[in-house]
Amino acid sequence: MLISLDHLQEKIEVGELLTVVVVKAANVVSDVRENIRNLVGGRMQHYEKLIQEAVDTALQKLEEKAKEHGYDGVIGVKISNPMVVTGGVEIIVYGNGFKKISS
Repeated sequence: MLISLDHLQEKIEVGELLTVVVVKAANVVSDVRENIRNLVGGRMQHYEKLIQEAVDTALQKLEEKAKEHGYDGVIGVKISNPMVVTGGVEIIVYGNGFKKISS
């Protein structure tokens, strides 16, 4: 299955907008540690990992949703700016499903 940021050059039929929302909880102990790190500076590796996992999950769910709707892939995929919220992270991923048109 193709998940693409750009439109394709081949003939396709563009379908409906597909959206996925993923909210992933943070570990409370790690969350406190990251808040302390925020005061002194440095990389917040726990949040980096949490965001990466949420993005990966959202893209996987988008692919599954496209398959459920009978699409060959998703084009014009956008990933929202991840929001680190108290106790977690929120990701929204969306794009249009498409079907390849046979010549």
